[in-house]
Amino acid sequence: MMLAMLGMAVGTGNIWRFPRIAAQNGGGAFLIAWVVFLFAWSIPLILLEFGMGRRLRCGPVRAFVEMMGPRWAWMGAFAVFVTAAIMSYYSVVAGWTFRFTAAAISGELPDASPGAFWTEFRTSRWPLVSHALALGVATAVVARGVGVIERVAKVLMPLLLLLVVVLAVRAVTLPGAGDGLRYLFGVEWSDLGRAQLWLEALSQNAWDTGAGWGLVLCYAAYMREREDTVRNAIILPTANNLISLTAGVMVLCTVFSIVPALVSQLAEDPEALAAYPGLAEAVRAGGELTPEMMRSTIFSENNEGLTFVWMPQLFGTLPGGRVFMILFFLALAFAAVTSLIAMVELASRAFVDAGVPRVRAVVGVGIGAFLLGVPSALSRPFFQNQDWVWGVALMLAGLFFAIAVIVEGPRRFREAELNHADSEMKVGRSWDFVIGVLVPLQALVLLGWWLYQSRSWDPDWLDPLGTTNVGTVLCQFALVLGVLLLLNRHIARVSKR
Repeated sequence: MMLAMLGMAVGTGNIWRFPRIAAQNGGGAFLIAWVVFLFAWSIPLILLEFGMGRRLRCGPVRAFVEMMGPRWAWMGAFAVFVTAAIMSYYSVVAGWTFRFTAAAISGELPDASPGAFWTEFRTSRWPLVSHALALGVATAVVARGVGVIERVAKVLMPLLLLLVVVLAVRAVTLPGAGDGLRYLFGVEWSDLGRAQLWLEALSQNAWDTGAGWGLVLCYAAYMREREDTVRNAIILPTANNLISLTAGVMVLCTVFSIVPALVSQLAEDPEALAAYPGLAEAVRAGGELTPEMMRSTIFSENNEGLTFVWMPQLFGTLPGGRVFMILFFLALAFAAVTSLIAMVELASRAFVDAGVPRVRAVVGVGIGAFLLGVPSALSRPFFQNQDWVWGVALMLAGLFFAIAVIVEGPRRFREAELNHADSEMKVGRSWDFVIGVLVPLQALVLLGWWLYQSRSWDPDWLDPLGTTNVGTVLCQFALVLGVLLLLNRHIARVSKR
């Protein structure tokens, strides 16, 4: 089961999302905040979810009703909705891995011009087809049960981990890789004063580990009674974040090795420069690439295809690179699907807990996720908006999980569900403080700090139709929470045992 849970946690969030978020936020300063939140947010919440799953053996909605009473069913429903919203565009990303696996097998990759295949694919209708295919695979597996996931995870998860390590080692030996390492690990201390960096670091930590999604709670419901809860809860997020960091090294070293050669090539071919307008400044500067240029071009917030553009170029430097590329995208596709399976399982479990037959619940979730994901598959701004809004929402979902334990009492919960007889490792009283005080404080202070700062750097900060501003977050949060509060009595009634 732990391999299945690692498959749930390790996915495109580690290899697709982490490198670009770390790069966009300046590298080293982001990593400091990211590590802080691993210990101050992710591990404490995963301990909490393990304990809730072990005791209640149900999904988040029923768990909140059991722990806090029917008046608070909307909190569990919000956690489920956030995961379902992420699922609807995450399946789009999973679909990308399917297409790139096929392209690696057919020989369409690596393309002669970095990003050409990605651009052609992303602007076509194929993302919609691959989105449907990814959801179809995930719902079929969930309908059959978690046993299938465990059997496949035993083969492909070790393969993915091995390939990431091998490729990272290769990437650091490339010319220019040192610049990538300096970019990733170099610290601009002034960046730590930006609220958005901390917000991105917390969101990415939740993305990396699954903390606050309710995914761990659902999987823990299937674990054996005598599992070592504390050991599992510490190993899972720590191993997961090490994989993210290795993927960051792999991608950024590759980018810093290949982009200078691309700039030299563009200097000799003015017509080709039209495809890379962001690199024109570097060409004019005689090939000099500053961190600011990299952040505004290759690492811009609009470049969600960072891994898909540059990893095929790395394989082009390897003997037998095509074989490695096929294995890499195959394993990445599996990692994406195992994470997607966990999301489908969570949403389906909420309906099963409410009395809906399992197969009907799974099919309904799959259809609903496909429809919600259609705009993300066809529109880049919509995709970016959803990634931003529901990434921030993970902070609120994590806060709700902490409140559920605060109501019961952190000490009582810790002694009963974490430090039980079968846990060789024990959690100290500091966990009570982290869950009872530090997690709520982090959420409230960070949200308040972000609201305050955003007024100065975003003139349209309250525009509800913005892509990545405060207004779009508040508007969508208010809409979802308002509906759930109105339906709370019904949600609580159908979720009772």
